[in-house]
Amino acid sequence: MSAVSDILKQVTIPKMVRVKQSFPRPRIEDVKAAVLAELKRPEIAERLKPGKRIAVGVGSRGITNYQLIVRTIVDELKRIGAKPFIVASMGSHGGATVEGQTEILAGYGITEEAMGCPLCIGTGTQVIGTTQDGLPVQIDAFAAQADGIIVVNRIKAHTAFMGDYESGLMKMLAIGLAKQAGADYCHAKGFGHMAETVPKFGRAIIQYSKLLFGLAIVENAYDDTYIVRAVPAESIAQEEPKLLLEAKANMSRILIPEADVLIVHEIGKNISGDGMDPNVSGTFATPYAHGGIKTQRVAVLNITQESHGNTVGWGMADVSTRKAFDSFDMDKTYPNSLTCRVTQVSKVPMIFKNDEECIKAAIKTCADVDVEHMRIVYIKNTLHMKEILVSEALADIARSIPQAEVCGECEPLSFDEQGNISGTYF
Repeated sequence: MSAVSDILKQVTIPKMVRVKQSFPRPRIEDVKAAVLAELKRPEIAERLKPGKRIAVGVGSRGITNYQLIVRTIVDELKRIGAKPFIVASMGSHGGATVEGQTEILAGYGITEEAMGCPLCIGTGTQVIGTTQDGLPVQIDAFAAQADGIIVVNRIKAHTAFMGDYESGLMKMLAIGLAKQAGADYCHAKGFGHMAETVPKFGRAIIQYSKLLFGLAIVENAYDDTYIVRAVPAESIAQEEPKLLLEAKANMSRILIPEADVLIVHEIGKNISGDGMDPNVSGTFATPYAHGGIKTQRVAVLNITQESHGNTVGWGMADVSTRKAFDSFDMDKTYPNSLTCRVTQVSKVPMIFKNDEECIKAAIKTCADVDVEHMRIVYIKNTLHMKEILVSEALADIARSIPQAEVCGECEPLSFDEQGNISGTYF
């Protein structure tokens, strides 16, 4: 037995019980029909002309129905005689390489074959104008040569700053469509200025580019598509803040406000830009945003395959596992931190050989706690909040929350022979 295993063998993991969390669930039943209805609104349809080459900007987030929404836009463009093609609008993600960004899009089912149109993925940009204070404004070189541009993105709370424009259309323009070079420029002053930087560059791109409109997506707490809205380019600055408020009002969260340990089964770029959304997990890497559950320790057990080795956000965990470490790809991870100037998210937590020792280490390193009644919350990831597990010490608190339902009895977590979680909990 190793010295680490010897220290941890006396640590007891408390029994856990399943808790169902309930949130409002407004949603669109027929997403394709909703997208088509938006595209056929007169103020949108009049912008779509036969024969025009239209760049459709697509990002790097795991958005529900993203493939369907993008394909519906492409098909409608083709129907009216336009010539659509897809450009990657994801800044430095995918290691800021053609191969990496192509791989990310393929992971979401966005390929030339699936979309029925070309994918023009490149790293080059073209300067199209300047901001009001004289800074150069650039966008994807392929998009700059198009007759029109459409961007498609989800509106949601950002993970590192708060403002009228967080994650959404304006950010996709200022940072995503501007590729790594533009993203680097936007991040140069740091997240403390991002609430001003994003709209400054976004407004300039709206002014100088051939942006037609943005297709905004809002999801409910269950990741269902709740709103699709085609926003004319000139209206984005006025409409996006309203959609952001809708998104925040419908966010999923952990209903229990405080615990000793949070266990996150998986993190990944397909889940959040920070791997795990700090608006849920409380793992903020900057002082410019706040919220989420309050804990002493965070344990991360796995990195999703869809992350392709990008472990941004993993550094906000205190402890993790060897299998998560084996997923870590520096070339996929570090470009994000080098671009956004936040190093903490790319650090490596304490690594343990399996899930069991990782969880025990999180418990062991808590200070000034009741070790006989550890307060632990275990979630699948920060997107899926319908069911969570809580330890015995939190069961009564969960029962007191109207939106929570405690299901069954408290039972020990199940581990396989390798010491990894073997039960199906989510």
